[in-house]
Amino acid sequence: MTLAIGEPAPDFTLPATGGAPVTLSHFRGKKVIVYFYPKDDTPGCTKEACGFRDAIPAFSGADAVIIGISKDSVASHEKFRGKYDLPFLLASDDDGKVTESFGSWVEKMNYGKRYMGIDRSTFVIDRHGIVQSIWHKVKVDGHVEKVLEAVRALP
Repeated sequence: MTLAIGEPAPDFTLPATGGAPVTLSHFRGKKVIVYFYPKDDTPGCTKEACGFRDAIPAFSGADAVIIGISKDSVASHEKFRGKYDLPFLLASDDDGKVTESFGSWVEKMNYGKRYMGIDRSTFVIDRHGIVQSIWHKVKVDGHVEKVLEAVRALP
């Protein structure tokens, strides 16, 4: 499945850091950044998470919330969140259904071997639950700035 700009974001409820599940539709009225990443505490994923962390004042000022999603467990997320002082929710999509519904479960290739994995991807969702921006195969450098620009452009 491929999600397109202008479509409603698939609603979800997932176990998350902080002890309570996170439900996307509970954030109606706010701008939401949902980003998918492969694995807690790996170099690229840490750099991306810390980039979002460092920009939290700007995202908060734009009335936006951030939700990071991977297949890691909530326990792993809690450890990752604590280690890097991440001030946003990390959700566990252990069965991959939410990742699939956003089109972020893809075939990858490493050293000639094909496998399925999470596409580092980001979705900006407006106050009405509609997808307004999508990035697939994210390159971490400069990405947070692009997302912030997209969020600021929304009413």
